[in-house]
Amino acid sequence: MKNENYYTKRNIQDLDKISELLEQLPYFCEQYFVGIETRTSCQTRLKYAYDLRIFFDYLCKKKFKNKDVLDFNIEDLASITHTDIEFFLSYLSHYRFNGKNLSCDERAKARKLSAVRALFKYFFNNGTIPVDNSAKVSTPKLHDKEIIRLDGEEIADLIEITENGNGLTKHAIGYHNKTKVRDTAIISLFLGTGIRISELVGLDNDSFDFDEKSFIVTRKGGNKAILYFSDEVKYALEEYLAEKLNDNTIPKDEPAFFLSLQRKRINVRSVENLVKKYSKIASPLKKITPHKLRSTYGTQLYNKTKDIYIVADVLGHRDVNTTKKHYAAISEENRKKVADLVSLRKEESTDDEN
Repeated sequence: MKNENYYTKRNIQDLDKISELLEQLPYFCEQYFVGIETRTSCQTRLKYAYDLRIFFDYLCKKKFKNKDVLDFNIEDLASITHTDIEFFLSYLSHYRFNGKNLSCDERAKARKLSAVRALFKYFFNNGTIPVDNSAKVSTPKLHDKEIIRLDGEEIADLIEITENGNGLTKHAIGYHNKTKVRDTAIISLFLGTGIRISELVGLDNDSFDFDEKSFIVTRKGGNKAILYFSDEVKYALEEYLAEKLNDNTIPKDEPAFFLSLQRKRINVRSVENLVKKYSKIASPLKKITPHKLRSTYGTQLYNKTKDIYIVADVLGHRDVNTTKKHYAAISEENRKKVADLVSLRKEESTDDEN
């Protein structure tokens, strides 16, 4: 399928980047990345490579002082204690890498610890190192983040602003006249289906079945799923499709559904920017991203269905606990509703009871 071309191309780019990063990592890391290839995605391995680069840079600065990362050997890895890894996590609070001052919050530390643990676990399981000291390190405590989402009025405002451009600068209005139909289709698809941004940019013309009001997406891990959309979303998509059909500048062989002004597949950064542009007018006090639009849809769907399993299935969550964590906590509105239902004092009798 043509839709696979986008993901194949992205994977090739990720593999090329991993190869570049391996040249900056100890020699044994190549064996590790080959070893985990069949059970991880290219994107996961790329993130691991970035995180391990920081880990080994730290070790050569602090534990093996003046030792080059490329001279790091498997015996050095075996000598790493759980205390060394704990000091690494502390170091991540404020560190310098590639000439930049950086810092990690608790979630970023947890992600880097996952990368380190996966490395140690691999070499311990295949008998290369005698003990997996990373398993002794506790995961940083993760505090629940405030779940930011749009309410019903803000959703309506966002759609209206995207359609008519109210509140945009004069400069932005010039671009808006060229992109408003596309942007409305994108915002509508986010809010009407809860699609991920990576799934959205990967959509092709042949991903859609407008008779069935459905489309195919490629989920995390490469699995495909069919999602459905409402008549409102269908209208926005068909408006954009009609505009495309009347545009003779679009190459005949361009398979992508959502296009940039250069008539090529729109990229993630451009979608993030357009969501930010409109949402900061619709809801200036909330920092809205494509993922927050996904949360908004999940919240709306949960409020309507009260079925966490449906929400998990539609959003493509492998673990329903992920869904519960984000959407069952939406009960602030419900808590407000029930606040007055329990009385502390004896209720007064009505006239009918006397």
